[in-house]
Amino acid sequence: MIVYQLRCAKNHEFEAWFKDSATFDSQCPAGDIECPVCGNTKIVKAPMAPHISTKQVSDAAASGRAHELAEQILKSVNALRKHVEENCDYVGEKFADEARRIHYGETDDRPIYGEATKEEAKNLDDEGIEVHRLPTPPRRDD
Repeated sequence: MIVYQLRCAKNHEFEAWFKDSATFDSQCPAGDIECPVCGNTKIVKAPMAPHISTKQVSDAAASGRAHELAEQILKSVNALRKHVEENCDYVGEKFADEARRIHYGETDDRPIYGEATKEEAKNLDDEGIEVHRLPTPPRRDD
């Protein structure tokens, strides 16, 4: 596993984990890596300080730690989603229109969530309307 500090075209920085450097090298040009803040797929590696470990870790220990971290991330994503669902108005597929109405003062200012296409989200961003993607946990078929 390798972690990279990444930056999108809008200068949002974030970390991402990859199986190896070749995985990053294949995913990045294909547009498979998205900024978690704005969804931008123009990603580059940001400067970072390397961490060189002198401790040997077994594959089983590394796999166990990766599984533990994945579970923590899923727990956080679920908590965030629950908080949004309990504290914001769901506007469904009318999200982009309602965000504009709020932004331009045509309706009461309130927190909302719903669905928007990548193009709708980009258009909102181009208009100066700040929106954030809500992470969706992966479906489990177990």
